[in-house]
Amino acid sequence: METSHVSALQTKHAGLERRIAEEMARPVPDDVLVMELKKRKLRIKEELTQRH
Repeated sequence: METSHVSALQTKHAGLERRIAEEMARPVPDDVLVMELKKRKLRIKEELTQRH
């Protein structure tokens, strides 16, 4: 896998991690949004681990 593609995936993964943390810090987190963000983060992680 290209280094730039890996870097882009890692950046997206970190951004999703940050968005999840921000949502969880809210008084009433949106559980559906958190679940969707976690699924997207997992797909990126799986792609990263499959390519290495």
